[in-house]
Amino acid sequence: MSVLVFTIIILIGSYFAGLLGSLTGLGGGVVIIPLLTLLLKVDIHYAIGASLVSVIATSSGSAAAYVKEGITNLRLGMFLEIATTTGAMCGAILAIYIPTHFIAVLFGVILISSAIISLQKKAEHITLQKSYLAEKLKLNSSYPNGNGTIEYGVSKVGGGFLMMLFAGIISGLLGIGSGALKVIAMDSVMRIPFKVSTTTSNFMIGVTASASAVVYLQRGYISPGLSMPVVIGVLLGALTGSKILVNTTSSRGLRWVFAVVVIFLAAQMIYNGVTGKI
Repeated sequence: MSVLVFTIIILIGSYFAGLLGSLTGLGGGVVIIPLLTLLLKVDIHYAIGASLVSVIATSSGSAAAYVKEGITNLRLGMFLEIATTTGAMCGAILAIYIPTHFIAVLFGVILISSAIISLQKKAEHITLQKSYLAEKLKLNSSYPNGNGTIEYGVSKVGGGFLMMLFAGIISGLLGIGSGALKVIAMDSVMRIPFKVSTTTSNFMIGVTASASAVVYLQRGYISPGLSMPVVIGVLLGALTGSKILVNTTSSRGLRWVFAVVVIFLAAQMIYNGVTGKI
């Protein structure tokens, strides 16, 4: 396969990865890594490096819009980043020494979990209960909606912090944003409104990926020739996805399509990992 054909395949594949990731909020990394490892036989460490770079690029673009709208809880995001960046650094270091077939199997399991989570209906809940830590750290905030400003409190700060540490390890180990785990931590554990948890998670994903990318860059696992078409494809796909989402009344059908694709890719990753083909 020539370099030109290889690059075009990556561009097209990354575009659809970014498109699907944007429509579901889980990011394009969950499709990019199986694409590179299963179809193009790229070493999983290089695939993870390229995925991390694309996560940084897409998160930076979308997070800026959410911050401008005033939905993202910046103070909470920066506090929780202490946990996610620490975990991401540890996960990235572990990934270098853990056998690739084990990473493939773990990646498949996380993909299936993410697909199931994306299908669950999220209920918007707003709590005014404010924990002692949240008060001291000034994590309680508000966000605008059509009827004005909605105040909310943050609960179980310690539990959410520990969950974020785990999300960071998974992100560094597998090269994905771990957005689903971050949203679970903020939505289910810390009882933050879903709109705030998703936008704050999006803001955090890029910072978490940056911490992991430093380790992969030092080890030589980030290839410019591989990362460039991945970033361009994912950015274009994410942009298209955001426009489609604005004009779509329900994303339920899109989430089912995404879940089927992801579960199929996850099964392939697990199979190849168990049989030692990765």
